[in-house]
Amino acid sequence: MKVFQNNQLKLEQSVVTIGAFDGIHRGHQALIKKAKSQAELYKVPLVVYTFDPPPKVFFQNQPLLTSLPEKRKFLEELGVCYTVFASFDEVYASRCVQDFIDELSDVNPKEIWVGPGFNFAKGKSGTIADLDNAFKAYQHPAVTCPEGEVISSTRIRNLLQHKEVEKAYSLLGRNQYALNHA
Repeated sequence: MKVFQNNQLKLEQSVVTIGAFDGIHRGHQALIKKAKSQAELYKVPLVVYTFDPPPKVFFQNQPLLTSLPEKRKFLEELGVCYTVFASFDEVYASRCVQDFIDELSDVNPKEIWVGPGFNFAKGKSGTIADLDNAFKAYQHPAVTCPEGEVISSTRIRNLLQHKEVEKAYSLLGRNQYALNHA
């Protein structure tokens, strides 16, 4: 897997999935696997576009679930060809919708895949409809646990905060030992 900063990667075609991917939990894994299957169908590389740090870590001082080296390792294990780690700061967060779309144009996405509730650009003003106007964009459905609750990084943080470690690692899709020794 090759790693780039934002505005560095240029490709003739790709399939892109975008998200914070903090934790690379079972929901993230399903989204990435769906995008990977589409990339294989089109015979183009899979690009994961993510943020360092994740927006909730930056804006809300939430604890980071996955360090950058761990995130790289997990993405590589999922068969990602390229990962763009956008440096998330005040300047990046103030970008307009069109700036983000222009940057994505550099990798010529045949399809873009995002998770539920995805927004981007200043004030979360960009939506999947904006992406779909420029490219073909799709939203992967929420992934739920056996109890029917949606798997999310926020839920995993809450479980860890309440010392429900086994349940949190189950939602992450790996065991605690493996995560601590990644």
